[in-house]
Amino acid sequence: MSVKIHPTAIVEKGAELDIDVEVGPFSIIGAQVRIGANTKIQSHVVINGRTTLGKDNRVFPFAALGAVPQDLKYKNEPTELWIGDDNTIRESVTLNLGTVQGGGKTVLGSRNLLMAYVHFGHDCIVGNDIVISNATQLAGHATVQDFAVIGGMVGVAQFLTVGAHCYIAGRTAVDRDVPPYVIAYGERPFEIRGANIVGLRRRGLKAESISVLNEAIKLWKRPDLSKDQCLLEIESQYGEYAEVKQFVDFIRKSERGCIK
Repeated sequence: MSVKIHPTAIVEKGAELDIDVEVGPFSIIGAQVRIGANTKIQSHVVINGRTTLGKDNRVFPFAALGAVPQDLKYKNEPTELWIGDDNTIRESVTLNLGTVQGGGKTVLGSRNLLMAYVHFGHDCIVGNDIVISNATQLAGHATVQDFAVIGGMVGVAQFLTVGAHCYIAGRTAVDRDVPPYVIAYGERPFEIRGANIVGLRRRGLKAESISVLNEAIKLWKRPDLSKDQCLLEIESQYGEYAEVKQFVDFIRKSERGCIK
C-alpha cells in the first residue's frame, strides 16, 4: 500500500497524501492540500488552496478544486474547501474556496456525483447522496440538502436552498428556495409540479407518506390562500406526518421565499 504519483505530476512540499492515493499525469497538488486514502486523481487535475478530500474519491481530468473565490472581496484569507468521502467528480468540475464573509468554507459531503462542468461558487454547502448533472452552476452561498437530484444546465441563484429529496429538471432557473420532496422545473415561471414520487420510492418512503406529501403540496400550490393559510391547512390535515412537518418547517424558515 503506497502512494502512486505519475512522473509528470507535481505534488508540492507540504501536501499530505494518505495510503493508496493515486495522482495521474500532469496533475498538480498544492502544498496545503490533504487527500484521504484510496482517492484517485486522474490526469490534468489541479487541486490548490486549503483543500481537504476524504477517502475513496474519484476526480476526473481537468477538474479544478480549491481555486480562489470568484469574489472581489476576497483578499487571500486562509479559507477552505472541504470534500467528504466516496464522491465522483467528473471532467472540468470547479469547486472554489470559501470566503470570510460566508463562513470561510465551501463544503461537499459524501457519496455525491458531480457530472461534467458543474461549478460551486464560494461558501456553497452541498450535502450527501446528491446527483448534480452536467453544466449546472451554483452561485455563492447556495445550499443543496441530502438526496436532491438536479438536472443539467440548471442555475441556482446565490443564498438559495434546494431541499432534501427534491428533483429539479434540466434548464431550470432556480430563483427561490425549493422545499423538500418536490419536483420543480421551469425558467420563468419556476414552479412545483408535484411530489418527487420516483425518488421517494427509491429512498424507501411508504406509499401512504408519499400520497400525503402529494396532497400537502397541492394545498401549498393553491392560489386562493395566503402562505400562512396554506401552512395552517396543511398542518391541520397532515401535521402528524414527519415528512409533512419537515416540508412546512422548511417553508416557514425560508428567508428568500419558496416556490409554489
